[in-house]
Amino acid sequence: MKKVSFTEMKHGTKEDYLFLDKHEKAYAAETADRILKFMSGLNETLEGYQVSRLEHSLQSATKAFKNGENEEMIVAALLHDIGDELAPMNHSEYAAAVLKPYVSEKTYWIVKMHGLFQTYYYAHHLGGDKYQREKYKDHKYYQATVDFCENYDQGCFDPNYKSLPLDHFAPMVKRVFSRTPFSV
Repeated sequence: MKKVSFTEMKHGTKEDYLFLDKHEKAYAAETADRILKFMSGLNETLEGYQVSRLEHSLQSATKAFKNGENEEMIVAALLHDIGDELAPMNHSEYAAAVLKPYVSEKTYWIVKMHGLFQTYYYAHHLGGDKYQREKYKDHKYYQATVDFCENYDQGCFDPNYKSLPLDHFAPMVKRVFSRTPFSV
């Protein structure tokens, strides 16, 4: 297989970078498939919950789907906790970064902030401030984030809920991740 000529980026040629650009675009086009593969493996997760991370995500997406949300929000609901495995201390920012090039500013902000907003349900039990989200009460997406947490996150831990399977959401994930990026 052909390789670039450089061992230090500063010595790369235009041909090297055109060659890499072609491969990077092909790789980026497969992002949805990698995400779906990753999601399918989320059956082992943080101990203590009644459902796996995958089931939590499926419940979230199923509720968004059944509530008539647009495809972007359904995919955001499915992927909002994708960072739990690799970035447990900032999972929201991780998930938002994955989605950012393909979703609206609103959806990005909701996913990015949902972790903080979610503390409303439990921070006081751990000696924290459940009203941390109030510092954003004047933000244009404040209420949308409150609604996301209420409808598609905090109530998605029910082992008896009948979620739609991951395969149901796969075409939506592929469509969202095939969009022309909003930003890089």
